[in-house]
Amino acid sequence: MPAPTTLTVDVVSDVVCPWCFIGKRQLETALERWRADHPEAGEPLLRWHPFQLNPDMPAAGMERAEYLRRKFGNPTGAGIYERVRAAAREVGLELALDAIRRQPNTLAAHALVAQAGSGPLASALKEALFGACFQEGRALSDAAVLREIARGSGLDDAAIDAALDDGSTADEVARADRDLRAQGISGVPLFVFSAGKRQAAVSGAQGPAALRAAIDRVLEPSAEG
Repeated sequence: MPAPTTLTVDVVSDVVCPWCFIGKRQLETALERWRADHPEAGEPLLRWHPFQLNPDMPAAGMERAEYLRRKFGNPTGAGIYERVRAAAREVGLELALDAIRRQPNTLAAHALVAQAGSGPLASALKEALFGACFQEGRALSDAAVLREIARGSGLDDAAIDAALDDGSTADEVARADRDLRAQGISGVPLFVFSAGKRQAAVSGAQGPAALRAAIDRVLEPSAEG
């Protein structure tokens, strides 16, 4: 029996969560391995859902040192991010955490991703936002920076204006964030794989093997029973 080809991947994440960046790479590896084993399988539908690690962050963000002081008790994050850096290197990422000068409010960034919809455009924009934050130290609370990143990812000006100027998309994103919290989601990344009535979830950046196992549970013929 051929493998089912309909897979939906719902990812709940924040663009200022380094584990979410790492988890994105792990997901890509898991999907690459699945495709290699099942070349006849169709492309999954990938949907990005907003989660703000700091929903009460001022719109302009705050100084990174002050954020780290409040969150971790020291202004540099020294000793805290070594595990993050090591995990990032395992998936081919070098993170420039020390280059981040302001901790952003991410509502506008999520609004841009929402305007991008589902599929390759949204994934490309999500990648660009992760890279801008963690590899370039760019200020994601700056509207001009966000516009540049969004245009470079292929989002058109009308969609960018709707995300950054209209306000309705940001309101929808904030509601979606609140709804996810009301469902009990308190940490990211969260990956939910579904095919038909079958569903499997992986919480956290647990690695490609855990993600691949979840894909198998919803797509392998043996799951039919």
